[in-house]
Amino acid sequence: MQEDLKIWEVSAEDKLTEIIKTKLNLEARLEKWLERDISILSPDLLVIGRQVATDYDGIIDLLCLDNGGNVVIVELKRDQTSREVTAQALDYASWVKNLSADEISRIAVSYFNYLGKEETLEQAFQTKFDQVFPEIINSQHKILIVASEIDPSTERIINYLSETYQVPINVAKFNYFNNNGHELLARKFLVDPNQVKENIASKSSRKTKLTYKELEETAETNGVNHIYELVYQGLIKYPFWTNTTKSCITFTSKSNKAIFNLIPIESNQELGLKFKIYLTRLSEYLNKSEEAITEFLPNIEPVLQEEWSGLVVQGFFTSQESANHFLTKLNEARSNTI
Repeated sequence: MQEDLKIWEVSAEDKLTEIIKTKLNLEARLEKWLERDISILSPDLLVIGRQVATDYDGIIDLLCLDNGGNVVIVELKRDQTSREVTAQALDYASWVKNLSADEISRIAVSYFNYLGKEETLEQAFQTKFDQVFPEIINSQHKILIVASEIDPSTERIINYLSETYQVPINVAKFNYFNNNGHELLARKFLVDPNQVKENIASKSSRKTKLTYKELEETAETNGVNHIYELVYQGLIKYPFWTNTTKSCITFTSKSNKAIFNLIPIESNQELGLKFKIYLTRLSEYLNKSEEAITEFLPNIEPVLQEEWSGLVVQGFFTSQESANHFLTKLNEARSNTI
């Protein structure tokens, strides 16, 4: 149900004077205000793009990341009907959900350069939120529609999407008031933002992480359990943190940056145990050149090279012998840095 927000000024004489709400070029000014200070929408947002072109001939007003690494589409209503802008935002979401970390990084760096800032997405994220850049970004995305008015039909649609299908969509309704030249802005969300967070958490919980036991069982099913156990026991001797995902076990540094992934779900008896190594990070950890480290790795191929991640490579331990060779050389390199 739509609510008519009214504001009164309380005078020194304890008298109330209603401040009249107007539509004075509000939506034409909102985008500038939001780009200048996105905290009026949410303090947990970092703007990474403005007027971002999609592959479907659309233009996203503002593209953001939240402090969990989720991509947030911010779309202003302007002169469109509320239903039009809602359908448009959903279309944008169908494009955003497939953006890779590299593509998001390129969008962000291009935008930062436009602003005259020479920084990476990782640096901007750490500055904004004072926390380590997530290893995985865009695992979820959200839609925020910004409007001064919203019709009852659109309100029902958005509530239906949010409540029935847990779609992380919301409307931030801004009301503009002018009291003898003194401008005021009020914001109200259609859906409680905490409910949107619960919807995302609910969807994420369906993507259950594998337990350590399940990963061991997967390795055994795929015929690589002996190699998996050997490498796992070899790596846990180091001061790494470990966690699991739906497909792998990750060994991270104390700064919460991934260094190794063991991926039994993509392994088999013929190829061996699949691994992924963040080579640049391992090089820094061991104080040893990337070239020197690759000499004691089996055949590898690069899969990613960005400033936030460095060079990432993957390959297979084809046998216990190749895994033992890697662990021995890793231990020697580690001993030389202590």
